[in-house]
Amino acid sequence: MTSLLVAKQKIIVFFEKYDVYIMPVIKFLIALISLSVINSKLGYMEQINALPIVLIAALMCSFMPTGFILVVSALFVLLHLYKLSMECAAIVGIVFLLLALLFFRFSPKDSLVVLLTPLCFVLKIPYIMPILMGLIGTPVSAVSVACGVIVYYLVAHVNADATVMGTMAEEAITTKIKYLIDGIIHNKAMIMVAVAFAMVLVIVYAVRRLSIDYAWPIAIIVGVLSNIVILIVMEMMYDVGLGIGGVLLGSVVAGVLAYGYTFFFFNLDYTRQEKVQFEDDDYYYYVKAVPKMTVAAPKKKVKKINAQKREHAR
Repeated sequence: MTSLLVAKQKIIVFFEKYDVYIMPVIKFLIALISLSVINSKLGYMEQINALPIVLIAALMCSFMPTGFILVVSALFVLLHLYKLSMECAAIVGIVFLLLALLFFRFSPKDSLVVLLTPLCFVLKIPYIMPILMGLIGTPVSAVSVACGVIVYYLVAHVNADATVMGTMAEEAITTKIKYLIDGIIHNKAMIMVAVAFAMVLVIVYAVRRLSIDYAWPIAIIVGVLSNIVILIVMEMMYDVGLGIGGVLLGSVVAGVLAYGYTFFFFNLDYTRQEKVQFEDDDYYYYVKAVPKMTVAAPKKKVKKINAQKREHAR
């Protein structure tokens, strides 16, 4: 454990020292991965599939606010869908606009969450998002996570039905629009997962805010169990096609990843907690202070031996 704490401290010091260089690199990698995944999953417009275009777009995102990555990713999706069908691009664009209005109204600071949620679905670790945002976010972060869920299922639905839509006659515009809207409205998996993620996030947040020892680890365990119970119940009631085995394994993996996050950013030493009381003119305060668990990195001492002095001493 001591070696892990030392490694953690070195990483934190390194990030604090080179933050101005590390953050653009992180944003570049997030943008590069996101755009590459979009191109691999859709890929209808060959012009933006080219690696130089992706690299240039990711490089632009590295010097812009994180919300710009979300805008560029949405633009890539719409361009691919426009190549597939103008009706697809129009419907998805309207949905994106509505989600943007909802998102900017409630949780504008969580722009990266809307992007990372679908990305976690692609990476097969979607259940980390409600648990992690319950730990570091607020209840309104449920809006960002739900928007990310809708984006993932919306694009997946359009991509899955691309062949069917391609066979429709060009003059059947109303048929395509009706087909798309019906697929969005009647997507039980999208609705149930969005609701479940919002519920898990609020539960984790409520437990994390309790004034008890080990609140964060307890919140993670409660979040994992809540995610399993809610999704399995929904699966049994509505048959949304999630798979009980996938829910169990994915929830456990999400719990492990969330605990790894707490180790680096919220690792407390409850054996050294203190309770402080003080007052001012209006209030009397009872404060519980719990220090973070840190270990100073060992310093290497180099002892120089002068051979000439040793010979002189002889």
